[in-house]
Amino acid sequence: MADTVLYEVSDGLATITLNRPEAMNAMNVAAKVALRDAAEAAAADPAVRAVLLTAAGERAFCVGQDLKEHVGLLQADDEAGTHHTMNTVRDHYNPIVRALTGMAKPVVAAVNGVAAGAGFGFALAADYRIVAETASFNTSFAGVALTADSGMSWTLPRLIGPSRAADLLLFPRTLTAQEAYELGVVNRLVPADALAEEAAKTARKLASGPTLAYAALKESLAYGADHSLAEALEKEDELQTKAGSSEDHRIAVRAFLAKEKPKYVGR
Repeated sequence: MADTVLYEVSDGLATITLNRPEAMNAMNVAAKVALRDAAEAAAADPAVRAVLLTAAGERAFCVGQDLKEHVGLLQADDEAGTHHTMNTVRDHYNPIVRALTGMAKPVVAAVNGVAAGAGFGFALAADYRIVAETASFNTSFAGVALTADSGMSWTLPRLIGPSRAADLLLFPRTLTAQEAYELGVVNRLVPADALAEEAAKTARKLASGPTLAYAALKESLAYGADHSLAEALEKEDELQTKAGSSEDHRIAVRAFLAKEKPKYVGR
């Protein structure tokens, strides 16, 4: 896997690190391919019970598309009369977001700095966002005459409502970490020097937790956002039946009665 993205699995936790700090972790083609492959690998690996999405450097989580590379690709398209450059949404961004949102395990994003454009979208695709107090967010797309991608048309309005989402998308501006927290984009704010430790601790806790229950919670939240109450109740019944059949549920009940801490096995 290309070193533009680092991938490591340890004790049930897959850590995916965006690794172009010199370019503020901008997404060139190599990085997009590597992130897609890492996210899909984590989703498919039964040994992985949680994912931590993080970034190298102090300035940026990810500023989205690498515009320097993008300009050259657009020029090549213009000269050839093709439109291959924008296939990146279908070939890269969509699979990345599907893997992050759809995997049957929790994803934690540790946002250390600027998260803009697709970088903002990747953070929103995580289930839980721990953010440095010095970080910031920007939708960016309209500022370069583009529309939303990386799932942001779906994730952002569900977090902050359609009116506020339209405001941020139509009129891109920098949101401080505190503003993002107040809007509901951020789950937890921490000092910048505590981010790595707090994010790793949270992700490790999830990796040692009841994996099937977490997967069911992800599925039920996504389902409930688009369905009626009656349909959501049916889905809860279906998912609770599965969770109740798990080994982890039996471990939890026995531990509760014994007044012990449960040691989950993820099945």
